[in-house]
Amino acid sequence: MTSLIRFFATGEDKPQIQDKEKINRMYARHRVAIMLCISIGYGFSYTCRLGLSVVKKPLIDTGIFSAEQLGVIGSALLYGYAVGKLVNGFLADHANIRRFLSFGVLMSALVNLAMGRSEHLWMWAVLWGINGWFQGFGAPSGVVSLSNWFSNRERGRYYGIWSTGHSIGEGLTFVGSAALVSLFGWQFGFWGPGMVCIIVAIVMFIFMRDRPQTLGLPSVADWKNDHGIAISDTEGKPLKTAQAQKLILKMPAIWVLALASAMMYMTRYAINGWGILYLQEARGFSLVKAGSMLGISTTAGIAGAVAYGFISDKLFGARRPPVNLICGVLEISSLLIIFFGPADQLWLTSIAFAFYGFSLNGLVAALGGLFAVDIAPKKAAGAAMGFIGIFSYVAAATQERISGWLIEKGTTIVDSVRTYDFSIPVLFWVGSSVLSIILATSLWRARVRD
Repeated sequence: MTSLIRFFATGEDKPQIQDKEKINRMYARHRVAIMLCISIGYGFSYTCRLGLSVVKKPLIDTGIFSAEQLGVIGSALLYGYAVGKLVNGFLADHANIRRFLSFGVLMSALVNLAMGRSEHLWMWAVLWGINGWFQGFGAPSGVVSLSNWFSNRERGRYYGIWSTGHSIGEGLTFVGSAALVSLFGWQFGFWGPGMVCIIVAIVMFIFMRDRPQTLGLPSVADWKNDHGIAISDTEGKPLKTAQAQKLILKMPAIWVLALASAMMYMTRYAINGWGILYLQEARGFSLVKAGSMLGISTTAGIAGAVAYGFISDKLFGARRPPVNLICGVLEISSLLIIFFGPADQLWLTSIAFAFYGFSLNGLVAALGGLFAVDIAPKKAAGAAMGFIGIFSYVAAATQERISGWLIEKGTTIVDSVRTYDFSIPVLFWVGSSVLSIILATSLWRARVRD
């Protein structure tokens, strides 16, 4: 156990390099590598958590599982992810992110390769829950890397770029995995991502780096001369990592933000988890066409995450609440068109999904982590992300169970023809977004900390 802890622990600080040109060159080179690994690499690893969303209809149609049972399996991943994100968030603040993140991606890939080899509900739920735990290595590791390598005034832009990983992963799943399932069978919704992410884990291990100080570099705040509000202990000394982690639990703004994120994640995972089934049954779309609609959403989400960071940094002086409100109004409007607009207007549905993905991913970037990192001590960036994460994913998991139950209760079978009533689930999904933006807007005066 001691050897394991040492393997994952962050390295010792090296004597600081004095050559400013060398410092600049090293920061420039490593920051590019960090961004590519945590954005593209995290995007590919994301496919290992969404396979179940693509294969729900085949599993229901073949009688392997019911919608309610799939809700149980889906919630297992989200509960596992919620706990994993919290625990791993606290660990990530102390970890060598290069090793920590690569290990999580590798283990998630191996779990995906084990999926589909049994049709027992308990086996699926256990494996998918374990997968959730290992998926919980990703987001805290990304946030800790961003906090270590990018300063306050630029973090929004780079966080937005990193957040495109969500959209990259969702797009690869809803389009690429859907194609694999259509060609080779539902098992490849798990096996395809698993095989790819073994390679991804190896690449991340090669190119990721630990904290700048372990390479002899100054902190990014010193390098950029970009410090926020300093936080110290009762003796006026800078907080240690463990002290900073405890402090976030006492901050009311963090609790409100966690609830706002939780409500937003209910809608997000409702669309990700049940959107394809909704489009197939309520709108008559094929699997590939339904996956394409979600693909439009995730493609637009890439632009939305990047735009959020640039707009909040450049136009609002790194203030997030005004942009949160704009994105919230746009997201809710798009959902109303998707669910209540004309069913035969494919172009309108496509545009609505594009605006939904654009605005939602801005909110994912902000409420799911960036805003928390802004207002929490930077030494506790991983813990702040984990704290927000457990609220978000417990809510997402609870949504999965509720949505599965509501859909099952609204299902009727006449002459072997299955008919779905999505009216109540839709109200539940839209209402969650409304509550989220109300809570987020209440944090209008929250301040950035160092």
